[in-house]
Amino acid sequence: MDINRYSPSYSVTQKHMTKLADYSTEELFELLYATRQMKAKFTAHENTAILRGVTIALLFNDSSLRTRSALEIGIRQLGGESVNLPYSENDMRAGENIKDVVNVISRYGVGALITRGIAQDELESFAEVSPIPVINSTNSDFVPMQALSDLYTIWENKKKLEGVKLAYIGKGTNVAASLLMGAVKCGMEVAVATPESFTVKTEHVERAEQYGSITITDDPLFAAKNADVVYTDSYHYHSQLSEEEATALAPYKVNNRIMAVAAGTAIFMHPLPARRGIEVAPEVIDGKQSIVYEQSENKLHAIKALLALLIK
Repeated sequence: MDINRYSPSYSVTQKHMTKLADYSTEELFELLYATRQMKAKFTAHENTAILRGVTIALLFNDSSLRTRSALEIGIRQLGGESVNLPYSENDMRAGENIKDVVNVISRYGVGALITRGIAQDELESFAEVSPIPVINSTNSDFVPMQALSDLYTIWENKKKLEGVKLAYIGKGTNVAASLLMGAVKCGMEVAVATPESFTVKTEHVERAEQYGSITITDDPLFAAKNADVVYTDSYHYHSQLSEEEATALAPYKVNNRIMAVAAGTAIFMHPLPARRGIEVAPEVIDGKQSIVYEQSENKLHAIKALLALLIK
Protein backbone atom coordinates (compact mmCIF):
# COMPACT_ATOMS: atom_id res chain seq x y z
CA MET A 1 0.00 0.00 0.00
CA ASP A 2 1.31 3.43 -0.99
CA ILE A 3 1.26 5.86 1.93
CA ASN A 4 1.05 8.80 -0.46
CA ARG A 5 -2.28 7.51 -1.80
CA TYR A 6 -3.72 7.02 1.66
CA SER A 7 -6.33 9.46 3.02
CA PRO A 8 -5.97 9.72 6.80
CA SER A 9 -8.86 10.10 9.22
CA TYR A 10 -6.51 10.83 12.15
CA SER A 11 -7.90 8.07 14.30
CA VAL A 12 -6.89 4.55 15.35
CA THR A 13 -8.89 1.73 16.90
CA GLN A 14 -6.04 0.52 19.10
CA LYS A 15 -6.14 1.55 22.74
CA HIS A 16 -2.55 0.68 23.66
CA MET A 17 0.89 0.74 22.04
CA THR A 18 2.99 -2.10 23.37
CA LYS A 19 4.32 -3.31 20.00
CA LEU A 20 3.88 -2.44 16.32
CA ALA A 21 2.63 -5.94 15.50
CA ASP A 22 -0.74 -4.94 16.99
CA TYR A 23 -1.18 -2.16 14.42
CA SER A 24 -2.42 -2.53 10.85
CA THR A 25 -0.70 -0.80 7.95
CA GLU A 26 -3.53 1.72 7.84
CA GLU A 27 -3.14 2.52 11.53
CA LEU A 28 0.60 3.02 11.10
CA PHE A 29 -0.16 5.42 8.26
CA GLU A 30 -2.57 7.30 10.54
CA LEU A 31 0.22 7.75 13.09
CA LEU A 32 2.71 8.83 10.42
CA TYR A 33 0.33 11.41 8.97
CA ALA A 34 -0.38 12.67 12.48
CA THR A 35 3.38 12.96 13.05
CA ARG A 36 3.66 15.08 9.91
CA GLN A 37 0.87 17.33 11.17
CA MET A 38 2.51 17.69 14.57
CA LYS A 39 5.83 18.62 13.00
CA ALA A 40 4.18 21.17 10.72
CA LYS A 41 2.43 22.78 13.68
CA PHE A 42 5.67 22.78 15.67
CA THR A 43 7.53 24.45 12.81
CA ALA A 44 4.78 27.06 12.42
CA HIS A 45 4.66 27.66 16.20
CA GLU A 46 0.99 26.77 16.26
CA ASN A 47 -0.80 25.96 19.50
CA THR A 48 -1.23 22.20 19.96
CA ALA A 49 -2.44 22.21 23.58
CA ILE A 50 -4.94 19.40 22.98
CA LEU A 51 -4.09 17.63 26.24
CA ARG A 52 -4.72 20.59 28.52
CA GLY A 53 -5.69 19.29 31.94
CA VAL A 54 -4.41 15.76 31.20
CA THR A 55 -1.67 14.12 33.27
CA ILE A 56 0.54 11.42 31.77
CA ALA A 57 2.25 8.98 34.12
CA LEU A 58 5.81 7.83 33.36
CA LEU A 59 6.77 4.46 34.86
CA PHE A 60 10.47 3.91 34.09
CA ASN A 61 12.47 0.90 35.22
CA ASP A 62 15.77 2.14 33.77
CA SER A 63 17.52 5.38 32.95
CA SER A 64 16.88 7.47 29.85
CA LEU A 65 17.99 10.79 28.39
CA ARG A 66 16.53 11.49 24.94
CA THR A 67 13.35 9.45 25.39
CA ARG A 68 12.48 11.02 28.74
CA SER A 69 13.31 14.48 27.40
CA ALA A 70 11.17 13.99 24.29
CA LEU A 71 8.29 12.64 26.36
CA GLU A 72 8.29 15.38 28.98
CA ILE A 73 8.75 18.17 26.43
CA GLY A 74 6.15 16.68 24.07
CA ILE A 75 3.57 16.31 26.83
CA ARG A 76 4.17 19.92 27.87
CA GLN A 77 3.84 21.13 24.27
CA LEU A 78 0.47 19.37 24.08
CA GLY A 79 -0.63 21.25 27.15
CA GLY A 80 -0.48 18.27 29.48
CA GLU A 81 1.58 17.43 32.53
CA SER A 82 3.75 14.43 33.37
CA VAL A 83 4.35 12.71 36.68
CA ASN A 84 7.06 10.18 37.44
CA LEU A 85 5.91 7.04 39.22
CA PRO A 86 8.37 4.95 41.22
CA TYR A 87 8.81 1.43 39.87
CA SER A 88 10.10 -1.27 42.16
CA GLU A 89 10.53 -4.90 41.21
CA ASN A 90 10.55 -5.60 44.94
CA ASP A 91 7.04 -4.15 45.16
CA MET A 92 5.90 -6.33 42.26
CA ARG A 93 7.41 -9.46 43.80
CA ALA A 94 5.83 -8.52 47.14
CA GLY A 95 2.37 -8.65 45.57
CA GLU A 96 1.68 -5.18 44.14
CA ASN A 97 -1.26 -5.84 41.83
CA ILE A 98 -1.04 -4.46 38.30
CA LYS A 99 -4.80 -4.10 37.99
CA ASP A 100 -4.90 -2.10 41.21
CA VAL A 101 -2.10 0.19 40.03
CA VAL A 102 -3.66 1.17 36.69
CA ASN A 103 -7.18 1.49 38.06
CA VAL A 104 -6.07 3.71 40.92
CA ILE A 105 -3.97 6.08 38.79
CA SER A 106 -6.79 6.39 36.25
CA ARG A 107 -9.01 7.60 39.11
CA TYR A 108 -6.39 10.24 39.84
CA GLY A 109 -7.08 11.73 36.41
CA VAL A 110 -4.10 10.15 34.64
CA GLY A 111 -4.80 9.91 30.90
CA ALA A 112 -2.11 7.40 29.88
CA LEU A 113 0.70 5.30 31.31
CA ILE A 114 4.05 5.33 29.49
CA THR A 115 6.54 2.67 30.52
CA ARG A 116 10.21 1.96 29.99
CA GLY A 117 12.13 -1.18 30.85
CA ILE A 118 9.03 -3.20 31.76
CA ALA A 119 9.19 -6.80 30.48
CA GLN A 120 6.84 -7.47 27.56
CA ASP A 121 4.74 -10.08 29.36
CA GLU A 122 4.26 -7.79 32.35
CA LEU A 123 3.49 -4.90 30.01
CA GLU A 124 0.83 -6.93 28.22
CA SER A 125 -0.68 -7.66 31.62
CA PHE A 126 -0.83 -3.92 32.29
CA ALA A 127 -2.59 -3.32 28.97
CA GLU A 128 -5.05 -6.17 29.45
CA VAL A 129 -6.56 -4.65 32.59
CA SER A 130 -5.86 -0.94 32.12
CA PRO A 131 -8.74 1.50 31.56
CA ILE A 132 -6.23 4.02 30.15
CA PRO A 133 -3.74 3.68 27.26
CA VAL A 134 -0.51 1.86 28.06
CA ILE A 135 2.43 2.90 25.87
CA ASN A 136 5.75 1.08 25.67
CA SER A 137 8.58 3.53 25.12
CA THR A 138 11.27 0.84 25.37
CA ASN A 139 11.80 -2.63 26.73
CA SER A 140 14.14 -5.51 25.95
CA ASP A 141 11.92 -6.75 23.09
CA PHE A 142 10.52 -3.67 21.36
CA VAL A 143 10.93 0.08 20.90
CA PRO A 144 7.74 0.99 18.99
CA MET A 145 7.95 4.77 19.44
CA GLN A 146 11.46 4.82 17.97
CA ALA A 147 10.31 2.78 14.98
CA LEU A 148 7.43 5.17 14.36
CA SER A 149 9.72 8.18 14.31
CA ASP A 150 12.18 6.30 12.09
CA LEU A 151 9.47 5.42 9.56
CA TYR A 152 8.35 9.01 9.50
CA THR A 153 11.94 10.19 8.99
CA ILE A 154 12.38 7.81 6.06
CA TRP A 155 9.09 8.96 4.51
CA GLU A 156 10.07 12.60 5.01
CA ASN A 157 13.44 12.09 3.31
CA LYS A 158 12.56 9.59 0.59
CA LYS A 159 9.02 10.92 -0.08
CA LYS A 160 7.73 7.35 -0.01
CA LEU A 161 7.94 4.10 1.94
CA GLU A 162 6.76 1.42 -0.46
CA GLY A 163 9.74 -0.08 -2.29
CA VAL A 164 12.37 1.75 -0.23
CA LYS A 165 15.22 -0.58 0.74
CA LEU A 166 16.29 -0.57 4.38
CA ALA A 167 19.55 -2.26 5.39
CA TYR A 168 19.87 -2.92 9.10
CA ILE A 169 23.46 -3.78 10.03
CA GLY A 170 25.01 -4.80 13.34
CA LYS A 171 23.53 -6.18 16.52
CA GLY A 172 19.96 -7.51 16.37
CA THR A 173 18.53 -5.28 19.08
CA ASN A 174 15.01 -4.39 20.23
CA VAL A 175 15.22 -1.38 17.91
CA ALA A 176 15.77 -3.76 14.99
CA ALA A 177 12.79 -5.93 15.98
CA SER A 178 10.37 -2.98 15.95
CA LEU A 179 11.86 -1.40 12.85
CA LEU A 180 11.59 -4.61 10.82
CA MET A 181 7.92 -5.01 11.70
CA GLY A 182 7.05 -1.42 10.85
CA ALA A 183 9.08 -1.43 7.63
CA VAL A 184 7.53 -4.54 6.11
CA LYS A 185 4.03 -3.41 7.10
CA CYS A 186 4.68 -0.20 5.18
CA GLY A 187 5.85 -2.07 2.07
CA MET A 188 9.58 -1.53 2.45
CA GLU A 189 12.26 -3.95 1.30
CA VAL A 190 14.33 -5.09 4.28
CA ALA A 191 17.77 -6.67 4.53
CA VAL A 192 19.36 -7.53 7.88
CA ALA A 193 23.05 -8.30 8.40
CA THR A 194 24.10 -9.51 11.84
CA PRO A 195 26.68 -11.96 13.16
CA GLU A 196 25.15 -15.32 13.99
CA SER A 197 25.54 -14.74 17.71
CA PHE A 198 23.67 -11.41 17.61
CA THR A 199 20.69 -12.01 15.34
CA VAL A 200 17.26 -10.49 15.81
CA LYS A 201 15.15 -12.91 17.87
CA THR A 202 13.72 -15.61 15.61
CA GLU A 203 10.14 -15.10 16.81
CA HIS A 204 10.29 -11.41 15.95
CA VAL A 205 11.64 -12.06 12.46
CA GLU A 206 9.09 -14.79 11.77
CA ARG A 207 6.23 -12.57 12.84
CA ALA A 208 7.45 -9.70 10.65
CA GLU A 209 7.83 -12.07 7.70
CA GLN A 210 4.06 -12.60 7.76
CA TYR A 211 3.77 -9.12 6.25
CA GLY A 212 6.69 -9.02 3.83
CA SER A 213 9.98 -10.62 2.85
CA ILE A 214 13.13 -10.01 4.87
CA THR A 215 16.61 -10.92 3.66
CA ILE A 216 18.74 -12.31 6.48
CA THR A 217 22.50 -12.51 5.98
CA ASP A 218 25.79 -12.30 7.83
CA ASP A 219 27.32 -10.18 5.05
CA PRO A 220 26.94 -6.41 5.67
CA LEU A 221 28.03 -5.50 2.13
CA PHE A 222 25.38 -7.79 0.64
CA ALA A 223 22.69 -6.28 2.87
CA ALA A 224 23.75 -2.71 2.11
CA LYS A 225 23.91 -3.15 -1.66
CA ASN A 226 21.66 -0.52 -3.31
CA ALA A 227 20.05 0.30 0.05
CA ASP A 228 18.22 3.60 0.35
CA VAL A 229 18.61 3.60 4.13
CA VAL A 230 21.50 2.16 6.14
CA TYR A 231 20.68 1.76 9.82
CA THR A 232 22.58 0.58 12.87
CA ASP A 233 22.09 0.68 16.63
CA SER A 234 24.26 0.93 19.72
CA TYR A 235 25.94 -2.31 20.74
CA HIS A 236 26.14 -1.54 24.44
CA TYR A 237 23.97 1.17 25.94
CA HIS A 238 24.10 0.14 29.61
CA SER A 239 27.00 -2.31 29.47
CA GLN A 240 30.44 -2.72 27.97
CA LEU A 241 31.21 -5.11 25.12
CA SER A 242 33.27 -8.14 25.97
CA GLU A 243 36.33 -8.85 23.85
CA GLU A 244 34.46 -11.72 22.19
CA GLU A 245 31.47 -9.50 21.38
CA ALA A 246 33.70 -6.74 20.03
CA THR A 247 35.47 -9.18 17.74
CA ALA A 248 32.21 -10.63 16.38
CA LEU A 249 30.67 -7.21 15.73
CA ALA A 250 33.75 -5.41 14.35
CA PRO A 251 33.03 -6.31 10.67
CA TYR A 252 29.57 -4.74 11.01
CA LYS A 253 30.76 -1.24 11.84
CA VAL A 254 29.09 1.03 9.29
CA ASN A 255 31.93 2.78 7.47
CA ASN A 256 32.53 4.37 4.08
CA ARG A 257 33.12 0.94 2.51
CA ILE A 258 29.60 -0.15 3.47
CA MET A 259 28.02 3.17 2.52
CA ALA A 260 29.75 3.01 -0.88
CA VAL A 261 27.72 -0.02 -1.96
CA ALA A 262 24.43 1.57 -0.92
CA ALA A 263 22.45 3.76 -3.30
CA GLY A 264 24.09 7.06 -4.16
CA THR A 265 21.32 8.93 -2.35
CA ALA A 266 21.37 6.63 0.69
CA ILE A 267 20.87 8.07 4.15
CA PHE A 268 22.41 6.85 7.40
CA MET A 269 20.31 6.44 10.54
CA HIS A 270 21.07 5.66 14.19
CA PRO A 271 18.68 6.07 17.15
CA LEU A 272 21.44 7.35 19.47
CA PRO A 273 23.35 7.20 21.73
CA ALA A 274 26.12 6.25 19.32
CA ARG A 275 29.67 5.14 20.02
CA ARG A 276 31.73 6.58 17.19
CA GLY A 277 34.33 4.09 16.06
CA ILE A 278 32.39 1.12 17.47
CA GLU A 279 29.15 0.50 15.55
CA VAL A 280 29.65 3.42 13.16
CA ALA A 281 32.66 5.30 11.82
CA PRO A 282 32.83 9.01 12.73
CA GLU A 283 33.00 10.01 9.06
CA VAL A 284 29.64 8.30 8.46
CA ILE A 285 27.61 9.48 11.44
CA ASP A 286 29.04 12.99 11.12
CA GLY A 287 29.00 12.96 7.32
CA LYS A 288 26.62 14.42 4.78
CA GLN A 289 24.53 11.24 4.46
CA SER A 290 23.73 11.12 8.17
CA ILE A 291 20.31 12.33 9.33
CA VAL A 292 20.58 11.24 12.97
CA TYR A 293 19.62 14.65 14.37
CA GLU A 294 16.52 14.88 12.17
CA GLN A 295 15.73 11.36 13.33
CA SER A 296 16.04 12.38 16.99
CA GLU A 297 13.91 15.49 16.49
CA ASN A 298 11.18 13.45 14.86
CA LYS A 299 10.85 11.30 17.97
CA LEU A 300 9.29 14.34 19.65
CA HIS A 301 6.68 14.72 16.89
CA ALA A 302 5.93 10.97 16.76
CA ILE A 303 5.37 10.89 20.52
CA LYS A 304 2.97 13.82 20.31
CA ALA A 305 1.09 12.16 17.44
CA LEU A 306 0.77 8.91 19.37
CA LEU A 307 -0.54 10.66 22.47
CA ALA A 308 -2.97 12.73 20.44
CA LEU A 309 -4.50 9.67 18.76
CA LEU A 310 -4.55 7.30 21.75
CA ILE A 311 -5.86 9.61 24.45
CA LYS A 312 -9.56 10.14 23.86
